[in-house]
Amino acid sequence: MAGSESGLLAIGMMSDSEDSSSSESKTTTTTTTANETQGYQSRADKTAQSEADFQAVRAEYNVKLENGEIWKTVKLPLAQTLHKLEAQDVLHAVEELYFYRRYDEAVAFVRKVLGDRGDGVDMAGGLDGESRALLRTYEGKCIDKMAGQAQKA
Repeated sequence: MAGSESGLLAIGMMSDSEDSSSSESKTTTTTTTANETQGYQSRADKTAQSEADFQAVRAEYNVKLENGEIWKTVKLPLAQTLHKLEAQDVLHAVEELYFYRRYDEAVAFVRKVLGDRGDGVDMAGGLDGESRALLRTYEGKCIDKMAGQAQKA
């Protein structure tokens, strides 16, 4: 069985030079082509940031303190094209007020964001339907909590 190449455990072996040269050339060509089309020479080039770019970002960076004051950083009315991070800031502001049990401020903020001023101005801008619904949910929870606090007093 040792001399038989058609046996159950027989493995077809090619010379190392034939196998590696053909597969390396295919892989190298594909990788080089993909990197060249994106304008990158290496993976490090794709994620690199120049020192000047880093210093520019560093100069503008402000730490966000979660002390119940995120709502003060939200600029109203919201833009018609809202970035995901801006929408998250609105939701985080309401969540933070709820967490700190500042229910009356949370309700006022939600009403301000959603434009419940009575003048028909849409302050919510580019908020999607899911975000609007979540704000309404927090508004309802806060109203329920305030009613529960009033009953206890």
